[in-house]
Amino acid sequence: MATLKHDIRDVAYDSADAQLLTDEVQQEYVRRYGGNDIAPIDTTEFVGPGGRFVMAYVDGVPAAMGGWRRHGTDAEIKRMYVRDQFRGLGLARAVLAELERSAAEAGITRLILETGQPQPEAIGLYRSSGYTDIEPFGFYADEEISVHLAKLV
Repeated sequence: MATLKHDIRDVAYDSADAQLLTDEVQQEYVRRYGGNDIAPIDTTEFVGPGGRFVMAYVDGVPAAMGGWRRHGTDAEIKRMYVRDQFRGLGLARAVLAELERSAAEAGITRLILETGQPQPEAIGLYRSSGYTDIEPFGFYADEEISVHLAKLV
C-alpha cells in the first residue's frame, strides 16, 4: 500500500470542506444502508477542549476527515471518511492516528465508536488498530447491524 504525501489540518466541522465530505459520506450511507445517518450532531462538540475535527489534504484537495467529541473521560470518533479517489493510500489510518494522539493529549483515556456491518473496511481499520468490541451505546445502540468498538489511548 502506497502512502500519499498529505497534511492534516484542524478544521471546523461546519467548514465548506468538511460539509463537502459530509455530503459525500451521507451518499455512501444511502448506498450501503439505504438512508442517511440521522444521529444528531452538534458542530460545537468538535471544538476544543470538548473535541477536535481534522481533514487530510493532498495537494490542497480535501481527501479525508474525522473527529472526536468528549463524553467524560471517553471520546467518540465520528465522521471518519476517505473520498473514493484517495482510498487505499493510508489516509484513514493517518487521520485515526492523529485523532488518537490529540485525544490522549486532551486527557481522554478511551476512544469509542460506532460503525456498521455494511462497512467492512472501517471495521477492518479499527480492529487492526487495536479497537475491540464494547457494549452498544448511543443513537444506534439497538440496531442489529451496528458494531461498537473502543480502544484505550
